[in-house]
Amino acid sequence: MTAFPSPVNIQWPDEWRIPFVFSSPHSGRNYPADFIQSSMLTFGKLRQSEDFLVDELFASAPLCGAPLLCATFPRAYCDANREAFELDPLMYSTPLPDYALTASPRLASGIGTIPRVVGAGQEIYAGKLDFREAQKRIHECYFPYHHALRQLLEEGVRKFGFIYLLDCHSMPATACGEGRGKSGLRGARPDIILGNRYGTSCGAPLFNNILTRLENLGYRIGLNTPYAGGFITAHYGRPDHNIHALQIEINRGLYMDQHRLAPTDGFPRLKNNISRFIDGLGAEYSSLLTA
Repeated sequence: MTAFPSPVNIQWPDEWRIPFVFSSPHSGRNYPADFIQSSMLTFGKLRQSEDFLVDELFASAPLCGAPLLCATFPRAYCDANREAFELDPLMYSTPLPDYALTASPRLASGIGTIPRVVGAGQEIYAGKLDFREAQKRIHECYFPYHHALRQLLEEGVRKFGFIYLLDCHSMPATACGEGRGKSGLRGARPDIILGNRYGTSCGAPLFNNILTRLENLGYRIGLNTPYAGGFITAHYGRPDHNIHALQIEINRGLYMDQHRLAPTDGFPRLKNNISRFIDGLGAEYSSLLTA
């Protein structure tokens, strides 16, 4: 297989004015031709696990003064929101090295660093992979993404004394969980789920501020269930080291046709609301300094 070109894209603001980093690890849509050919799924099926256009939804982040880091490689090819070598041994034709993590709830579901399935359990490959292929994807895609993210967070801490990481995702419209609206009453499926690893990955002021802002925009918000935050949130969220991480999951039913993989009329409305949300965070981030 040929080398993967430009696995990450950092959209920089003219001036980094606010202590935020936005990341979108699952919106990549550069599918290598040989990967498509190696799969027994159609191209449309392969894209079912993609966080469709989440990078576009958060495109206003640089305009508001914060960098936006995006993976260009697809999640079905390599998942940056996992441990580096979180690999299913049954997928490979040879034994895995001792340093590989070969048992986890995510692996049991088929969604390790090199996923076995997309969507509702649809197998990607007809046969087994060579471990060298996994190594190649991890070294060419996974490590560059985390190197870029780590550098952004370290630079943010040097610049501001602290940094807030918002890890941006989308979830199926049928995702379970319960949302609460502006009234505080619980009800139907959430529009957005916030994950802070049950209070460990970010300070309460950041979490509560974002919760209130999104509720004021009219969205039903779920808290940690079923998405409490993946590897990125858990690994980088270190409030005691002045790095606060929060995962944001957006219901795909708000903005896209999940069968046709196309934006709906809700896309521009949601994108505008996210822009208002980011702009408001930037204007009042000083209120979070006690986080």
